[in-house]
Amino acid sequence: MPGLPFLVALFGLAFLFALIQVGALQLAFHKLGLAPEGGVTLLLASLLGSLINVPLFRIQAEQPAEPPPSPLPGLLRHDPEKFDGRTTIAVNLGGCLLPLTFSVYLIQHAGAGALEYLLAIALVSVVSYVASRPVRGLGIGMPILVAPLAAALAAIAISPEHSPALAYVGGTLGVLVGADLLRIKDVRKLGSPIASIGGAGTFDGIFITGIIAVLLA
Repeated sequence: MPGLPFLVALFGLAFLFALIQVGALQLAFHKLGLAPEGGVTLLLASLLGSLINVPLFRIQAEQPAEPPPSPLPGLLRHDPEKFDGRTTIAVNLGGCLLPLTFSVYLIQHAGAGALEYLLAIALVSVVSYVASRPVRGLGIGMPILVAPLAAALAAIAISPEHSPALAYVGGTLGVLVGADLLRIKDVRKLGSPIASIGGAGTFDGIFITGIIAVLLA
């Protein structure tokens, strides 16, 4: 069977073409001040980058008491044959590092103030932490629309004029902080050989939250 990253990337491509057909991506790019070519480049780079996890360090972890269910897209991936009692903490290039880089670009050029960005990130971080749950053998799960809705509402309330950029930055960094970084302590209980911050693919957690949040803002 194809590996999970490949399946997620394949789903991402199908999702990308569906959005292009209805013009949703063009609208999101326009709201963020990107030309269509720049937006497509960002998405394709993120899609390819979703297959790359950059290892950071390893921690001691617990062996699951029973076999986990079939793997699903999320923060962690489980392979009982490779799990040796330690979990490698990694960052996903397409699902974390590229959205993070683009968020920094927006913070510097989109016009909103630093305190406005911090407030948006803090609000989405709290919502993401409360709404997310560790799932043994799978990862950190959270309803997919919770963070985008929180980011869009927070952005509109904080500064309607800059709501698209605030929604993207608040959504991507809020999920990164609330559902990934603040949940690192739960990784030890999940029995996974690797915990990839940013998920198994481009269109999970962090990246898709940013796009949907912009469309809703």
